[in-house]
This record gives sequence, C-alpha cells and structure tokens, in this order.
Amino acid sequence: MYVDGVFSGGGMKAIALVGALQVTEERGIQFRRVAGTSAGSIMAAFVAAGFRSPEILQVLEEFDTRKFMDAPKTFFPLFKWVRLYWKLGLYKGNELENWVEERLKGRGIRTFADIPKGSLRIIASDLTRGEIVIIPDDLYKYGLRSDNFSIAKAVRMSCSLPYFFQPVKLYSVNGEKSIIVDGGMLSNFPVWLFMRENRRPVLGFKLSANLENTPEHKIKNGIDMYHALFATMKDAHDARYISSTFKDSTIFIPVNSVLVEEFEISKAKKEQMIMLGRNRAENFFKNWSY
Repeated sequence: MYVDGVFSGGGMKAIALVGALQVTEERGIQFRRVAGTSAGSIMAAFVAAGFRSPEILQVLEEFDTRKFMDAPKTFFPLFKWVRLYWKLGLYKGNELENWVEERLKGRGIRTFADIPKGSLRIIASDLTRGEIVIIPDDLYKYGLRSDNFSIAKAVRMSCSLPYFFQPVKLYSVNGEKSIIVDGGMLSNFPVWLFMRENRRPVLGFKLSANLENTPEHKIKNGIDMYHALFATMKDAHDARYISSTFKDSTIFIPVNSVLVEEFEISKAKKEQMIMLGRNRAENFFKNWSY
C-alpha cells in the first residue's frame, strides 16, 4: 500500500518517529511522497532517499548528537552571548548540515534532482518576507532552481531553531537576502500540503498528544510565557487542518521526557522513545481505516 507521509518537528523527540516508522513498514506501507518540518524534515529526507527504519536508527546511533552544538571555541564565556546578539544563534548548525549531506551522499543523493520529482517537501520560515517557504516548490520565488539545491541545506534551514542555531541566509539571484529559520515557527506539521491532492491516503506522524489531550499552558512567569509563545506558533496554524481532515490519519506520539534541544540522551531513554513510537503506531493501526 502506498501513502503520502507527513512528519512533525520536535527536535530530539524525533527519535520516537523511528519506532512508529518501524511498525508502518512492518505493515507493508510504503511512501510515495513525504513532507516534514524541522526534525521531521530529517526523517522525510531519509525516507525520500530510500532509507528504511533500521538504517535510519543506525545512522542516528552512530552519530554523537552533541556535535550538533558546534559553537566557536572561546576563552571568554561572555563572548557566546555577544555572538548570539550578532549571529542570532549560539550554534552554527554546520555539523547538522554536514551530517545529513554525508548520509545522503552515501546513496548518491545531493540535490532535489536526485530524487523523484515531488517526492519530498520541506518547510522553513522566511522571517524577512514573513512567510512559509516550501522547499523545493518556492525556490523559484528567489530565482533559484531546485535541481541544484542541496537537500541537506533545506534540512538545515528547516531545523534552524531560533536563538539556538544560527539562521540561514538565503540569497536570491538578485542578491536579496532572506533570513530563514525553523519551519516549525509557522507550520510544525504541514499536513495541509496534501489537502488538495487526494491521490492516496495521507499518514501523519506528530510528536505531541492529540488535540483533546493537549494540556493548557500554565503561564506564571516570563519563561513560561516564552515557551507558550513558541508552542502556540508551532501548533495553532496546523491544528485546524488536523481537526477537520487528518485527525484520524495521524499517529500522535507525546514525548514528555525529552526537551526539543536535549542533545545528550542516554541509550535507555532513546530505547524508551522508540518503544513509545512503536506502541502508539500499533494502537493507531488497530483502528485505522483508509
């Protein structure tokens, strides 16, 4: 059976997606097209490149995710906060892009021309223009061609968590600069991409509880408000599409024990997340009708 798949963002919580993907593959389900945001874009890129869940798990286990925190070395602790002011992020994000690029290169894949047309879409946020960017669909707006645009670069753009990773500067053919950040700021679960294209069933993988079980934000101080702001930006846009069309086609995986930016995760916790993804997927498929 062929489906279109959508993977939500969620930082290091995305390890749970591997477990859900394992169960999906065991049921003989294959993906024709995939889309993803932030960490979900990594999953989508690997799936579009032909990776199966055991291979994705292997590349995740082989790499030390702490290397993603590639801050410049300095003897002055205050310097990193000065850098945050000018560079707009604590970490460069180059290690993340290089890691994805090397994994894809092993399959002979570098640009969107190396995979079937329309098989992969990645979401990013253009702060300069104030709009969602669908890669590769929207590259023409910048005068850029998808056939020579790096998939790893697109993933890096989608994963640029504000203030954590430095944003990507995307230059149009006219030299105009756009500041690109995490796609989750505007659409963390882009199921709407397939709404008007009813070619086949759409299967969603979302790293949160379903709508009925989403807890209210308790705001008692500035830090609480900061988290509530980002959570609202991530989820409010997509919620209406989930409730109206895709609620019954989405595997909800609430990972509450790991932070989005928690790159130091024990092997035991990773195994727990994978098992959570498996359990949620197995329960979902007991009732899924298409």
